[in-house]
Amino acid sequence: MNQMTYLNDQFIIAMPALADPNFFHTVTYLCQHNEEGALGIIINRPAEMKLGEICKQMNISYQSDSIAETPVYMGGPVQQDRGFVLHTAGANWDVTFAVSDTISLTTSRDIIEAIAANKGPEQFLIALGYAGWGVGQLEKEMLENAWLNTPSGKHIIFDTPINNRWQAAGSQIGIDINQLTTPAGHG
Repeated sequence: MNQMTYLNDQFIIAMPALADPNFFHTVTYLCQHNEEGALGIIINRPAEMKLGEICKQMNISYQSDSIAETPVYMGGPVQQDRGFVLHTAGANWDVTFAVSDTISLTTSRDIIEAIAANKGPEQFLIALGYAGWGVGQLEKEMLENAWLNTPSGKHIIFDTPINNRWQAAGSQIGIDINQLTTPAGHG
């Protein structure tokens, strides 16, 4: 059996033919991928909610209207009531997982309090829910050409306009994702 290369700290880009409404035209940043499965955060699917609403629900006061208007993302179809913060590495929060030298994932309340007080990480993306795959599921979907993996890019997560992230992730490896089609047969 082939040794699987794990895709931690990479993007998986939904191929144009992937019709699942949870993942259509998405870019997912893989935070954890190992023999037990995978966990990622979709970085280009804004939710119908802003950070101000989350702060109100959590009884956290915020410092400015710009914080209140910070977009919140739909990180995936699993545990959509739970918050996940992708952010630049640096500070330590109660529950933080270092994905790479430059990006961490935090799930504790203290980071939302810090962001609301203008004392959070330099760059961040707040998501509700995550994308999860069981044992072997992501590998199977990759073999079925549902996903294309590319190197991650901090600039795509935090600086690229939301509507451009899907194409920008693909262009990192020199492809126009809109030009890809799924082959009709697997000769």
